[in-house]
Amino acid sequence: MLASAHRGCQGRRGVEDAPSGTAVGDVSFAARTSARTRPRDRAARRARRIDRAPPERRSRPRGARGRRTRLRTPRRRDRTAPAGASARRRRRTGPRRRGCPGAHSAPREATATRDIPRRSRRGRPGRTATATRSPRAGSYARSPPRFVTGRHGIIRFVPKRSRAKAWVLIVVVLLVAVVGSVAYLVWRQTVPGVQSLTTPPRFIGQKTTFTAVVEARRGNVARVEVRIEQSGKSTPVAAKESGLGRRVELPVVVDSSALGLREGSATIEVWGRDTFWRPIRRDDRAIAGYPVTVDLTPPKVELLSATRYLSPGGSGLVAFRVSGAARTDVLAGATTFPSFAFGPADKGARIALIALPWNYDPATPIQIRATDEAGNTATRGIPAEIRPRKFPKDTIDVKDAFLQAKVPELLPQRSPTESLVEGFLVINRDLRRQAEETKRKIGATTADKPLWQGPFVQARNTKVFANFAETRTYVHGGKEIDRQIHFGYDLASTRQSPVPASNKGVVVFAEPLTIYGNTVVIDHGLGLQTLYAHLSSTAVKVGDAVEKGQEIARTGSTGLAIGDHLHYEVLVNGISVTPLEWWDVKWIRDHVGKPLKEAALPEISGAEARDEPEEPARAAASRAARRRR
Repeated sequence: MLASAHRGCQGRRGVEDAPSGTAVGDVSFAARTSARTRPRDRAARRARRIDRAPPERRSRPRGARGRRTRLRTPRRRDRTAPAGASARRRRRTGPRRRGCPGAHSAPREATATRDIPRRSRRGRPGRTATATRSPRAGSYARSPPRFVTGRHGIIRFVPKRSRAKAWVLIVVVLLVAVVGSVAYLVWRQTVPGVQSLTTPPRFIGQKTTFTAVVEARRGNVARVEVRIEQSGKSTPVAAKESGLGRRVELPVVVDSSALGLREGSATIEVWGRDTFWRPIRRDDRAIAGYPVTVDLTPPKVELLSATRYLSPGGSGLVAFRVSGAARTDVLAGATTFPSFAFGPADKGARIALIALPWNYDPATPIQIRATDEAGNTATRGIPAEIRPRKFPKDTIDVKDAFLQAKVPELLPQRSPTESLVEGFLVINRDLRRQAEETKRKIGATTADKPLWQGPFVQARNTKVFANFAETRTYVHGGKEIDRQIHFGYDLASTRQSPVPASNKGVVVFAEPLTIYGNTVVIDHGLGLQTLYAHLSSTAVKVGDAVEKGQEIARTGSTGLAIGDHLHYEVLVNGISVTPLEWWDVKWIRDHVGKPLKEAALPEISGAEARDEPEEPARAAASRAARRRR
């Protein structure tokens, strides 16, 4: 009886362990299976204990140090029933048979199955069994699994994959595609359009010019237009729509009379469109609006006084009053001279020193120009009698010794294959032109008040051997090679003689200046300056205040100089004029002091106009000076 019961137990174990399709009671298969799966070492036994554990205790979370907690479960011979109370097990599987430990009766019925994965102690996939759900108990009982031999002889089973995951993946992909497409279209629609970087004027006058600047944030600018809106009427001024890039600068000229603008407020509108594609096309609209004021009234100019007699290469003074102007200056042909506020502020008077170039055309008008913020300009002519003046000529023979000494010094970058004469022409033409441009720039840095006092002085014990505006013809080897104008006076004296400041002022330049060599420039205010060149050494620096007669340097032969001498110039806003006028006290009183007195403005110290007759000695000196001219 015991033997039969034992055989029955073996038969049931064969049902549990045998694969599907194996006949019940196949003792030989059960024996082979039990022998193949019998644990032979401690690790295998531990793995089997873990496999027999209930599903809720098979996987443990890792500890704080990343190690998996050890699972200790008692040995159980019941391989079919899940862990639980003994009463529930007996209800589900029936009474245990005697003489067959761990054997139970088969479940009554099974309506659902599931795969219960098992894991070994070290986290590797272990045996997988199929559980059968009983409708009465509501739990799962293990059904015969599909056997797959794994490590350590443990039988595993790979569960079937669900198709629901594939459908979920497809739905997610479609949803992402739809949302991404909608977001992309929304982004393209919300990209900002063309922006305006225009700096508009505050006022619009009779004829105002400015530049409209627009830039596309994406793509290129397709069209740009500028309009002026006043009293509800928008008038196009300028437009451009071909050959445009990402940034466009459009010159705009506003002619108020042609556009029919009236004085008052208005708005400058900038319209623009880009080439960036958007799902819904935007209509053309103004991208920026700038409020402006239309001002068509020009400033007023009143001439107070001016020098009556002028000559080419000479200078003079103009006094005038303006109202409603933002900028005023005096024009002598193409040359512009700045003006400065002078006298009491309530009078609003301004003065300007003017200079006529040596080649001034008497037909060229001299006029005052005033411009307001709106660009409206008013001019007023200056009546003056232009007296002609003749200038001397001279011929200079250029020796080879002079070329060998000066060309390498002033033109160190000259090619060795270039002749000395060609190098001399570069110096005499190009470097001379650079020096004239530098003098113009220096003339712009001047004080807004007169710094000088009385007439300018000539250096003592000097003799004039080269005159102002002298036309020089340069000859080499009996052949003319160049012709230039000599500005200023050349004053000869002893070698390295002291050079005094001709009047009170401030040093604004003290360094080498191309053909002039070591040079010092002193500013005397109102654009009046004096230049000292070919110096061997200097005793002042930029910013030093000097007095009349103070030693500032020593004569020399630096630059394009043949011998030791002083090159002296008088400059008005960078334009060279004859020094002879500023050496003459009477000329200063008549051409500078008298216009100030007629305009009822304060006179400059030492240049006061006088009504008494000339002294005999001073009159003789004046006549001698005129003969020298």
